[in-house]
Amino acid sequence: MDICRRPPRPPPRGTTDHDRPSSSVDHRFPSPTPRASDALPLPLYLTNAVFFTLFFSVAYYLLHRWRDKIRNSTPLHVVTLSEIAAIVSLIASFIYLLGFFGIDFVQSFISRASHDAWDLDDPQHHRNFLIDDDPRRTPRIAVPPTPPTPPKLANPEPIISTLSSEEDEEIVKLVVEGTIPSYSLESKLGDCKRAASIRREALQRMTGRSLQGLPLEGLDYESILGQCCEMPVGYVQIPVGIAGPLLLDGFEYSVPMATTEGCLVASTNRGCKAIYASGGATSILLRDAMTRAPVVRFASAKRASELKFFLEDPNNFETLGVVFNRSSRFSRLQGIHCSMAGKNLYMRFSCSTGDAMGMNMVSKGVQNVLDFLQDDFPDMDVIGISGNFCSDKKPAAVNWIEGRGKSVVCEAIIKEEVVKKVLKTNVAALVELNMLKNLTGSAVAGALGGYNAHASNIVSAIFIATGQDPAQNVESSNCITMLEPVNDGKDLHISVSMPSIEVGTVGGGTQLASQSACLNLIGVKGANKESPGSNSRLLATIVAGAVLAGELSLLSAIASGQLVKSHMKYNRSSKDVTKVAS
Repeated sequence: MDICRRPPRPPPRGTTDHDRPSSSVDHRFPSPTPRASDALPLPLYLTNAVFFTLFFSVAYYLLHRWRDKIRNSTPLHVVTLSEIAAIVSLIASFIYLLGFFGIDFVQSFISRASHDAWDLDDPQHHRNFLIDDDPRRTPRIAVPPTPPTPPKLANPEPIISTLSSEEDEEIVKLVVEGTIPSYSLESKLGDCKRAASIRREALQRMTGRSLQGLPLEGLDYESILGQCCEMPVGYVQIPVGIAGPLLLDGFEYSVPMATTEGCLVASTNRGCKAIYASGGATSILLRDAMTRAPVVRFASAKRASELKFFLEDPNNFETLGVVFNRSSRFSRLQGIHCSMAGKNLYMRFSCSTGDAMGMNMVSKGVQNVLDFLQDDFPDMDVIGISGNFCSDKKPAAVNWIEGRGKSVVCEAIIKEEVVKKVLKTNVAALVELNMLKNLTGSAVAGALGGYNAHASNIVSAIFIATGQDPAQNVESSNCITMLEPVNDGKDLHISVSMPSIEVGTVGGGTQLASQSACLNLIGVKGANKESPGSNSRLLATIVAGAVLAGELSLLSAIASGQLVKSHMKYNRSSKDVTKVAS
């Protein structure tokens, strides 16, 4: 902030410097020197207004003149008398403004604007930057701004140590000092739980922040080593609710949903109730194929096209399938779709992967084929095992059109009385809303695979509960919801078409205790030995069935005007959760 010196007291009226003793004259403050504000014999605010207006008006004029010269191909150095006068006026007004405000003021203003330390509610802030009517009264001394400091917590939580021995204390000190890398604790100690505890304590000391609310006990850290998570310090608790029973293909399923969004489970459960009361839903599995698309480069587009024709030749498919299928007894190559961009070739391999989601399986098969192709195409430069033509964890039209993982359609006919009594709306209102919201509204928004109300809500909740990859919710939520009246307009036909549901019942997070229990609840835990792949396919149809229920219920809530009311009731807690013990 600027430090203002107190001006000397004015002399008595009628007294001059010659009338006073020389010792009474304060030489620290000499007589005022001419200032920029003396340029015109006007009040200070009028002088400022004149020069501000002059500066911006002249700048505007010159910019327009230069624009016209550029358009007319006139050299910029050729100037007229009016332009010379404008340039002189611009320089004069700029000198005035610079002289009035001062370089120190400008630098201080910019420096302060770049710091988080500004507090607009602080009266000191406003006092420092007020411009007096006469700035010559109080000379200012600029002080460099104080560097910003990390924000301090008003009531920091105490750091609670979980260490059990002095040996662990020494290891924590070594981790904090950087002598022992945090990532190597599991291999050095041979105890994953102990490694997580030591890493957690070291993290608290290095950051000065408590992890008291993050649980440490209750997780099998051995099960996640080298598979699910690196450098763990605890785990996050997400509540799991049950929607159902979902009557699908003649069987009842209780659907686990891990979520922190109020109303989601209740709404999906209401949709399941409406489907059950109407006789259940039916699902159809259209396709089951995971994809991986490497990108390779050649010296010419002609050479790249030769590989494209080779891969798409039916006479070569059997040979390529034998090479690909060596990666696993469950992988079976189904097809290769190629696309070129100049001399770059993208090869989209599709294969079945049993009950696994299959990304690693298909990647190994692709690597086998690439190694095999090097013999006939030694000039092939493999740029990457994944060229984004797959396409994994990104919105992509290729997944929406061609499918990826499991492609499922699920449908149901909801009776008129159920629409009125359970869903609290009518068939005509639902059909109109779906057309204007899910179809027309999504088209206006330029949606890609998002022609639905909230499919990703249900997909994400089931994915988290059952140990799927949450990031694959991006393509797995591709869905178009269709509604139309049937039986003379009395009943409602609803369907969801989901071309790229990526799920598995083995590998990854499916082996964790909580997620495994949720899979067991559905009846799809682990691999199906009698019919490999049937468990993961059943899980995909259940996901689609739950999405059908969620779509039906949310659209009904919107059509009946109950959406806001229900969220205010179930999704607005007044409890202070920070005071609840972990």
